[in-house]
Amino acid sequence: MFADDWRGPYMGFEQVELMQLGHNYWLPEPSPGGLHYERWYHRDGLGDMKNTLYSQRLDPPTLAAQTHNSALPTAWHNSTWVGDRTVEYLAEQGRRHRVAAEAQATAQPFCAWVSMADPHHPFDAPAPWCWMHRPDEVDLPPHRSRDLDKRPWWHRAALENTPGGTPESRKVREEYSRMPQQTDAQLREIIANYYGMISLVDHQVGRILSALDDADLADNTLVVFTSDHGELLGDHGLMLKGPMHYEGLLRVGLIMRGPGIAADQKNDQPVSTLDLAATFGDFASTPVPSAIHSQSLRPLLTGGGNSERDHAYNEWRLGPSRCGVALDLRTVRTRSAKLTFELTSGVGEMYDLSNDPHECVNLFDDPKHRGLREELMQRLMSRSDDIRSPLPDPVGPA
Repeated sequence: MFADDWRGPYMGFEQVELMQLGHNYWLPEPSPGGLHYERWYHRDGLGDMKNTLYSQRLDPPTLAAQTHNSALPTAWHNSTWVGDRTVEYLAEQGRRHRVAAEAQATAQPFCAWVSMADPHHPFDAPAPWCWMHRPDEVDLPPHRSRDLDKRPWWHRAALENTPGGTPESRKVREEYSRMPQQTDAQLREIIANYYGMISLVDHQVGRILSALDDADLADNTLVVFTSDHGELLGDHGLMLKGPMHYEGLLRVGLIMRGPGIAADQKNDQPVSTLDLAATFGDFASTPVPSAIHSQSLRPLLTGGGNSERDHAYNEWRLGPSRCGVALDLRTVRTRSAKLTFELTSGVGEMYDLSNDPHECVNLFDDPKHRGLREELMQRLMSRSDDIRSPLPDPVGPA
């Protein structure tokens, strides 16, 4: 519970405006439920009407799971709300910087963390964004079959085991966090709607960049656009996300602009969102001692210092409440290969991405690729001491 005029401080931020969930499997709750977005959504007394509009399915009808074209006006959508709040915040920052300049004083720097809930399932882009991409024009994943017999044990277990937790949480995990295999026609509907959600987010990002220009802040502001994860969207016959570390899930966009960063650069070196902490500290001349696994991306962006990157890490430890199995996964990714290792069982998967970009052939137990596996395992074991040591030996006798 908090007062309507509360805006922080919270988690190191002086000012916050929060959203409870943003994924409309749970519709925005009226006060005292919800957070800032939900209270704004219901404040005019039209919240129930908005929820009815959200649930209305616009033509053309869809047959895909968790997918519909929503009648909720874009002005009330949470992506728009996040855009609106950010634009207003940047306008205020611009005003403060102008006042400081007129007083010949140094303006206080700012940091804005702008988090949009979309794109996410349920796939429910509002009009007109839901119609922007035609299902018959989207591309499908090249490999759309669940060849679970060729994959490590936890792939099947994560899809078929009974999640733990309370009956309510189990129902959510089974009915919301899992999705049955979809036909190609259904996949096209999902992907087209998903692209509509992305287009709405892109529109808000454009508004935010324009607000930086209007506030005369663009030339001195580092902007980072990225995501926490991708969506499988039918890749390998899978949907949503899960403990299957395919490229469609792990390889997210990372776009940056700011002082000293030349436009139109592309870089194929393996980096991670873990590196953002050190990057922010580097640009702000404020070291982040706790970011022990983070390496600044600034040399890659500006060309200064050692910019070579050998590999990037990913890890996910989850309990049985998520998908009915406890897992401790570690992944190492180079430019051309990737290995994922489950620490508890000593089982893994490995893909030669240069020759197998769609990750169809698991080479982890292939004797012909033992050298590559040993190299990637050594990279995995080069982590700091917070990874379990020694790792179980997946190789066995020669």
